[in-house]
Amino acid sequence: MKSNWWKILSVVLLVYTIIAGLLTGVPRLNIVNETIRALYFHVPMWFGMVVLFLTSAIYAIRHLRNPSFKNDLYSVEFANAGIVYGILGIVTGMIWANYAWGSPWHGDPKQTGAAIALLVYLAYFVLRSSVSNQEQGARLSAAYNIFAFVAMVPLIFIIPRMTSSMHPGNGGNPGFNTYDLDSRMRLVFYPAVIGWILLGVWITTLRIRIKMAEEKINQIEDEKTH
Repeated sequence: MKSNWWKILSVVLLVYTIIAGLLTGVPRLNIVNETIRALYFHVPMWFGMVVLFLTSAIYAIRHLRNPSFKNDLYSVEFANAGIVYGILGIVTGMIWANYAWGSPWHGDPKQTGAAIALLVYLAYFVLRSSVSNQEQGARLSAAYNIFAFVAMVPLIFIIPRMTSSMHPGNGGNPGFNTYDLDSRMRLVFYPAVIGWILLGVWITTLRIRIKMAEEKINQIEDEKTH
C-alpha cells in the first residue's frame, strides 16, 4: 500500500478533476464560454507529455553513459507514453479550437509546432525499427531521443511566442493565468495536471513491467534451448 500511494492519488485527483471540472463554476468569457473547461483536460496533456519526454531523454542519456536493457526500455516506454499524451493534447486542442476559433485546425504556430514535434518523435520509433542490430539501434535511438527533446522545446515553447498566434500565452496573447484563471479554476487545474502526469507515469510503469516479464520469459526459453 505504501508503494502505491501515488497511484491512489492519481485516481482521486482525476475523479475530482472530472467531477469538479464539469460541475464547478468558470469565468464567463466571450466566445470561449463553457469551453474553458477543456483547460482541465487539454493543457495537462502538454504538461504530461513534456514530463514523459524529459524522463525518456534522461534515460537515453543514462543509456549512452551506461548501456543496459533497463535504461533503453525505460527510455522507449516513456517516449511511447509521451507520444500518446501529445496526440491527446492535439486532439483535445482541436476540439476546443473548433468552438473557440470556428474550426479545429488553423495552422496556428502552436498547433504546427506541436505537430512537427510529434513527427520528430515518431521518427524516433522509425529509426529504432530500421536498425537490425538491437544494441546499435538502442544507442542510435538514444542519441536521437536527446535531439528530439531539444528540438521540441523551441517548437512548442519558443517559436510560437515569437510569432502571431491566437493561442493564449503566445504571440502577444495573454495566458489564461494572467486574466481569467480564477481561484475556482486553480483548485481544479493544478490537481488535474498532477493527476494526468501521475496517470502517464503509471501507464508507463505497467508497460515496463510487462516488457521486463517478456524479456525474462525469453531468457528462460533461450536457456532451455541451449
